[in-house]
Amino acid sequence: MSGRDRPAAIGLSGAAASAYPWSVLYDRAKIYVEGGSGGNGAISFRREAHVPRGGPDGGDGGHGGGVIVECDPSRRDLGALRSKHFRAGRGHHGQGSNKQGARGDDLVIPVPAGTQAVSVAGLAVDLVEPGQSAVLAKGGRGGHGNKRFSTSVRQAPRFAEKGTGGESGWVELRLKLLADAGLIGLPNAGKSSLLARLTRADPKVADYPFTTLEPVLGTIESDDRQVILADVPGLIEGAAEGAGLGHEFLAHVERCAMLVHVVELAPSSGEPLDNYRAVRDELSGHGSGLEDLPELLVLSKSDLWTEADIADQVRDWQAALGDSVLGVLAVSAATGAGLERLTEKIVAEVPAQVAAPVTPGPGGTEVEYEAEHLTYRPKGEGGYSVEAEGEGVFRIHGHGIEVLFDRFDLDNEEALGYLETRLNEMGVMAELRRAGFESGDDIRVGGYEFELH
Repeated sequence: MSGRDRPAAIGLSGAAASAYPWSVLYDRAKIYVEGGSGGNGAISFRREAHVPRGGPDGGDGGHGGGVIVECDPSRRDLGALRSKHFRAGRGHHGQGSNKQGARGDDLVIPVPAGTQAVSVAGLAVDLVEPGQSAVLAKGGRGGHGNKRFSTSVRQAPRFAEKGTGGESGWVELRLKLLADAGLIGLPNAGKSSLLARLTRADPKVADYPFTTLEPVLGTIESDDRQVILADVPGLIEGAAEGAGLGHEFLAHVERCAMLVHVVELAPSSGEPLDNYRAVRDELSGHGSGLEDLPELLVLSKSDLWTEADIADQVRDWQAALGDSVLGVLAVSAATGAGLERLTEKIVAEVPAQVAAPVTPGPGGTEVEYEAEHLTYRPKGEGGYSVEAEGEGVFRIHGHGIEVLFDRFDLDNEEALGYLETRLNEMGVMAELRRAGFESGDDIRVGGYEFELH
């Protein structure tokens, strides 16, 4: 196969692929995400002619927008996202006449298939199919307007809720290659040279180990389908524990439907069979079932041997490995010998439809992954504790209590009265009295401190 006939690099074709080969994959990006703040509820009263007691009509604030990642098949890596800040739109404030504030706009971040992350709330995100999406940072909730607090005994409330802030924090995006077949083997086994000959990818090729430092993608094209081939950096003994370039690149192989194991027939160190077994041990050590993937054995640099010696080598390897491999092929990236047969074999063995991976659910059970908008519930809401911090000073701990105080203006006497009523209903006042609280003592909740009578 000549250079002119080689298929385009993934995502490109023709002159564009030749001008911009995908030789490096940015597979990690750290981003700061911030959900939009919720809008404040309105304090308003209906004032119309001939309606002497119209009552409260303050509308609710709108919820803040969320920061969402969405699987985009046109994206290939995470290079454009590194060290960037993403902030969703904030919710609009409520208005009179019971007008609710508009919801803040979501901010959608397009990412390539195979992107994984952990959201600000600690939920795992794994996007594998176009259109799948998940929330990285949820927007804040809008505050209730004073209309919501109107009761038979509180007919004209002059307070409303403030909107809460959205979730925010640093999130690391990681990309696992969605390749159909992965080239594995020891450093300098000839994987990059094979990828360059089989596809239009332009990996760095040199005669020293660890020439490949980042995974490289290329595409094999047949008459009726494409097969994505990944060159994974070389593995050495101990890679599963972090030796060499470490175990992180083994994770890329998890997405593959099959492995193409490249073994050098005349290595500079070690015996070929021992080298083969060393890589197999690292696959087993990594876990995730890598050792169970279908494997095609490729004997590289066959141009250094005679045809008779090559035939003997293929026969010996087939006898040693038997049915544990899909086959044994001898190839030469330098002369092109065996490449056509290797291409046909890879295309034939990769399933036309690769099943999407599954993500372990609670308790270790495996469930089919669905990337929809996720439902979040605040941790620990409803739980609280009371602690005496000094003479006449008490602190109330609890996420739900802190959120409750964040939502009201503590300089507003009516709002403080409402909060005291809520604390009574939740049993917090009884807990304070058991801890020794007396009227007029100081109460601390989060960053707030006030006297409670």
